[in-house]
Parts: sequence; C-alpha cells; structure tokens
Amino acid sequence: MSLRNNDWIKVAAIIAIATLLLPSPSWSQTDWLQRGRELFGMPEKGSNAVTTSQVAAGLKEALRVGSENVVGKLGRPDGFAADPAIHIPLPKSLQTVQTTLKPLGMAYLLDDLELKLNRAAEQATPKAKGLFWTAIEQMTLDDVMGIYNGPPDAATRYFQKKMSVPLGEEMRPIVDQTLDQTGAVQAYDNVMGKYRNVPFVPDVRTDLTGYVVEQGMNGIFHYLAEEEAAIRMDPAKRTTELLKTVFGSK
Repeated sequence: MSLRNNDWIKVAAIIAIATLLLPSPSWSQTDWLQRGRELFGMPEKGSNAVTTSQVAAGLKEALRVGSENVVGKLGRPDGFAADPAIHIPLPKSLQTVQTTLKPLGMAYLLDDLELKLNRAAEQATPKAKGLFWTAIEQMTLDDVMGIYNGPPDAATRYFQKKMSVPLGEEMRPIVDQTLDQTGAVQAYDNVMGKYRNVPFVPDVRTDLTGYVVEQGMNGIFHYLAEEEAAIRMDPAKRTTELLKTVFGSK
C-alpha cells in the first residue's frame, strides 16, 4: 500500500509527539512507530510483505504458466481420449442409437465415432492459448486482486466468464474441420444410415461440432482449476522466484 503525502505527515506527527512526551528511546519511538505502521498499513522494515505490483505480476505469471500447462497437456494425441476425467463420451442423443445397433453387432461404429470426437477436441485445444494470454493482459488491477484474494478457482471462473464465447468461436471451425478430416462426419452418417434402416426407431439429431466444442471447453477449464489450486497451495508448483514470493506470502 502506498501512502499519500498527508498520511506520511500523520505518521511523522505521531512519532514526533511520542518522542517529546515519552523520551525513553528504548520504548517510545519503537512502539509508536510500530503503531503508526499498523494504522496506515505500512509493511515493517525487512518484512516479506508483497506489493500490489508484485501480486499483479505474480498472478499473471501464474496464469500464463497454468494455461500453458493445460493446453500442452490436452492439445496432443490422447489428451482427451485417454484421460478418464475429461474423455468425451458419445452425446446422450446417440445412446439410443448405440442401444439399437449393439445387438446387431455394430457397436464398433459408435466406438470409432467416439474416438474421433476426442481427436477433434485435442486438435482444437491449442487455440485456447492465445485467448488465455490475451485475457490475462487485459486484466485490471481489480480483476487481479479479486482473483488473488478469491477462492481456489477464482481465476478459472474469471476465464470462463471472459473466454467461453470467443473460445467457442475459435474452436468451432477447427472442430468442424477435424471431424471431417478424421472421418467422424462420415462415421456419423454411416452410423445413422444403419440406425435408420431399423424399423420404428425414433428420429435422432445431433450437433457433433457444438457438442465437441462444449465438452472440450469443459475439459480445459477442469484442468485450469487444478493448475490454479496447485499453484496456490503446492510450493513445488511455484516454478519461479516471483511465484514463490507472491504465493509464499499468503
């Protein structure tokens, strides 16, 4: 906290009055100086108190580190497909199709489609990195302090509110293209063709692209929350001196 000029004058006055009225230097000056620091929020000399600018820099660094870790973890083969926590299952609307085709020995068609959905999310995830970093740069001091003093997932909530719409817009064309390139669209058409050949089945329609985008963002924010909590709580995750200083002081 920085003091205004009139605050410094008040502190000086307190010290001066104490010095005149209580001349013993071993008690009066030290005690009143300490009291003045407490009243005006001044850090003690030699203390480990961090400044607002350190908090802002440290938090932004932590968020860059955390978001880069998440994108690197998920934006690779099996980043979604092999991770039980965020693996993308078939949409609920296709579970009826799966139930119908399984007795006919065609469940493998759905398994293949499910894998392709996960591959699409993996290829679209790297787009998130640039959006994370832009959102971090645009943070105000109020945003920073609210996150720093907030719950363990405060930054994740901030990103979800700030990024969900633009992230979805960035991911959608990549997911769309990937679903086509990996054969997911053809696999879906094949599955639905087989399904519709079964008499008396209900009609099923699914927006595969929208579903993968939504599930992909859920996976990204799931691991961002874990990264955020770890940096706050686990000293081993504070990989730079600035992170150690800022989060070690809490």
